[in-house]
Amino acid sequence: MSAQNSKILVSGVVLDNKGKHISGAIIIGDNNQTSVANDRGEFALSVGKNTPLIINATGYKAVSVEAKSDLKTIVLESTNANMVQVAFNKVDKSEILGGVSSINIVDNLASNYTTYSLDNLGSYIPGYHGSIWGMNSKLVLVDGIPRDEFNVMPSEIDQITVLKSAAAVALYGSRAAKGVVSITTKRGLEKKNRFDVRLNTGIMVPKRYAEYLNSSEYMTLFNEARANDGLPALYTNEEITNSASGINPYRYPNVDFYSSDYLKKYATRSEVVTEYTGGNDMAQFYVNVGNYNTTSLLNFGNGKKEGENRFNIRGNLDIKLSSMITSKINTSVTFYDRNSAQGNYWGNAATFRPNLITPLIPISYLRNPNATTLGYLGSALHIIDGKYLLGGISTQLTNPIADVYTRGINKATTRKYQFDASLNFNLDRVLKGLTFDTQFGIDYNTSYSQNINDNSYAVYITGTLADPVSGWSTDADGDYISMLTKQGTDTKSNVRSLYDAYQRQTKFFSGVFKYKFDLNKVHNFSTLLVAHGYTLAESEVYHAVANANLGFQFNYNYKNKYYLDYTQNQVHSSRFAKGNREAFSPTVSVGWRISNEKFLQNSSFIDDLKLTASAGILNTDLDYDPNTGYNLFRSIYSTSNGAYFSWQEGRQLRTTDIIRGENYGLGFEQRKDYSVGLETSLFKNMFQINASYFYNKLIGIPLQNVNAYPNFLSVQFPSPSSFVPYTNYNGDERKGFDLGISYNKKIQNLNLNVGFVATYYDTKASTRNDVLYEDNYQYRQGKPIDALWGLKSNGFFTAADITAMANKEPGAPAPQSFGAIKPGSIKYVDVNNDGIVDNNDQVYLGRGGYSGSPLTLGLNVTAKWNNFSLFVLANSTSGSYAFKNSSYYWATGNNAKYSAAMRNRWTPETAETATYPSLSTGNNGDNNFRNSDFWLYKNDRINLSRVQLSYDFPKTWLAKTFVSNLGIYVNGSDLLLISKERNYMETNIGSAPQTRYYSLGLTAAF
Repeated sequence: MSAQNSKILVSGVVLDNKGKHISGAIIIGDNNQTSVANDRGEFALSVGKNTPLIINATGYKAVSVEAKSDLKTIVLESTNANMVQVAFNKVDKSEILGGVSSINIVDNLASNYTTYSLDNLGSYIPGYHGSIWGMNSKLVLVDGIPRDEFNVMPSEIDQITVLKSAAAVALYGSRAAKGVVSITTKRGLEKKNRFDVRLNTGIMVPKRYAEYLNSSEYMTLFNEARANDGLPALYTNEEITNSASGINPYRYPNVDFYSSDYLKKYATRSEVVTEYTGGNDMAQFYVNVGNYNTTSLLNFGNGKKEGENRFNIRGNLDIKLSSMITSKINTSVTFYDRNSAQGNYWGNAATFRPNLITPLIPISYLRNPNATTLGYLGSALHIIDGKYLLGGISTQLTNPIADVYTRGINKATTRKYQFDASLNFNLDRVLKGLTFDTQFGIDYNTSYSQNINDNSYAVYITGTLADPVSGWSTDADGDYISMLTKQGTDTKSNVRSLYDAYQRQTKFFSGVFKYKFDLNKVHNFSTLLVAHGYTLAESEVYHAVANANLGFQFNYNYKNKYYLDYTQNQVHSSRFAKGNREAFSPTVSVGWRISNEKFLQNSSFIDDLKLTASAGILNTDLDYDPNTGYNLFRSIYSTSNGAYFSWQEGRQLRTTDIIRGENYGLGFEQRKDYSVGLETSLFKNMFQINASYFYNKLIGIPLQNVNAYPNFLSVQFPSPSSFVPYTNYNGDERKGFDLGISYNKKIQNLNLNVGFVATYYDTKASTRNDVLYEDNYQYRQGKPIDALWGLKSNGFFTAADITAMANKEPGAPAPQSFGAIKPGSIKYVDVNNDGIVDNNDQVYLGRGGYSGSPLTLGLNVTAKWNNFSLFVLANSTSGSYAFKNSSYYWATGNNAKYSAAMRNRWTPETAETATYPSLSTGNNGDNNFRNSDFWLYKNDRINLSRVQLSYDFPKTWLAKTFVSNLGIYVNGSDLLLISKERNYMETNIGSAPQTRYYSLGLTAAF
């Protein structure tokens, strides 16, 4: 045997470019002999001398090296699987110094089909729950361009990155100061042509409908309300009895908007997505063509035509123009149309009383009509199904059912075109490690609405205007209609009218120099210099939103152990006066990879351990109104056309009003931020943990601080006028922590992945001018930003309470200043003991809002066994409150619709058990229907958000076909909500209902 072919024992260790051991790397020698690196990255293999060794590891580029007896260390570079999109750069996730989290959507979508780009993102990304670290807005980028997240579908997305800390977002400038969500779309693959198809169809089943009283129960309670007001009954016992019996629903109407007469059991949604990817070493492409359509729950008239249709095409192209120049071109076109029946069906469902009118009058009930009524039949343009005329009364000349049948369709149309292109220059010939990237983007968004066949219709009254039921009679054959009165005019229009036209244009440009070098792999440096800006112009908005920035970043690490990052940005805003339009935003971050220290390098359970900290100051104009927030530093005077006073008899003069004073010192607000983080991987990547603590303070929030000036400088009469200027005054604080844990374990044929995230944050209004409030318990400063304020309730008034209050007896309730008080009215606490209950008795009741819940938790579980995959997603929120203040509970006035909540109203008989105040037809709502702890409820909930069971057909079954992958799945979304207030949380008032979505899908690759 020759020396060249003699066998030698090659041993060594496989590391990544950060010095971390890569366990599980596969080393392939001659004759396909293999060795697998152990948990320390060590391997040994007997091969022929000088033969090539191929080293493969998931997440790293494969390399080929010659087998030598002195081979000791093999270093692998990370592939895109380990790269994370950050500001104007992609970096290995191991180099990120906190405040950044990402999710691979491609992997996630394989077991979790979803229809919205940011769907349940907070269940994967710690610190995100609709907003980032509790801040009330975010900048969304798609492929680096400011765009909305609704125009990109999950099937188009490669990765989503959430940038939270000041250091992470600083380069993006003023508009990113409250966090960034960066969406990166898919790209083509070199020498790998692939065609993918997804077919999905499903049904949307209403969770629940609002429950309203039927006609007989409504009339009974309305009579009770009139009795409470000292008024006679409006409805007779005969009317109530006949309505309850259902003997003739046309004479005694009982309209249920949620019945099967008008609604289907479910709506549908169907989708088809095709993807084509491929290329060669000179060009790679990705194409996505998708279409989905939906139907409505309405099952009559033009409601059957309701639905959405969306068609999109996305094309991404990577081109190698030369050895030093590459280019990326991305384009997307979206066609979106939504049809809806004219009128407001769901809004009327929440307000239209069940006994008010008969929507449809059957022609068959007409008997011996007079000549006028016969003339109506001959001239009516809108006869429904050849059987019905449209009903009404003199005070109600339209009805929601007639709207859906006759008034035509509203078609909302949106067209979006998005384009961006970049050139990337490798300038190694000038300076090794130097690159220059430039990107340009332009987007157009156009939308408008059309009224198609916007008809009008006449309604018919079964009697006279004064007596709308006088046309009904009864004989031995039953009820019949003898006469009708027509109100209104019938028209049928073929005209289309346009309205709500809207246009938006986004322009973006960036240029980035990057320089990366090292000294003997010990001292590693990288720098970045970026100039970028964009404008967002909208129709009917005078001033476009503009953003311009000049940023610089410097990174250093020593042996991938000690890290330092410095970032600065010079931001610009045209909202302010000259001299205040630029500001300097610096941040600094440090990191320590403890696992690379000698005392941990041989740890049996710590794979990686890193501590990070960052701090920074960001200047922003985000809290200035996007439409009116320009030139607020200037004073405004206007000449009124009204005559408010005269200097002499008979002569009236115009006035000059001032809207605000001037303040040329008005400028940026600032986010002052620091955070600390920990990242670790344990037990051969079985556990991965990242946690962070954050604190940020937003100072200089603009407002007209009227409390800082004499009150005569801000008046409401004879017209609203104010000499008070805008100033940078208010301040907000937020602090909390977020935590993400991932568990990965293979147990025989079962692969289990469990992800858990938690976010907790607290808020405080750190600076407020509370001069307006007399009592310190009403001070807003020191209370949560999202605080709810209201009165404290103390049960219901009894007749004895009212008598004692009128006689000013000792211990009697304090008089209330909100309107008439009756037995069963809500009784409030006189908090400040001044002898009267008024707005000065409002107190802090709790933190408000679903998205503002202090504690959010998320859990996702993926279990794969053989070819089956089960995915479960759940989340929860707790710690916030809200008011039950919709029309479902606050039934005000004489025309209110009564909900099921009124069944638990106060009466003398139910005084001890009532959960709702006594009824009234007058202004009793002025007292009862106002924010108080009586209407307060906890927002705590647990959601079972998604369950999906998937099956991938074995490859052996497909071996002789042109199909490379084939799978099916069943999916359920929004399946279960666990909460004390579940019924209320799942019920929409005045809009289409919430739904559960059940779908069946098929995926295939060719």
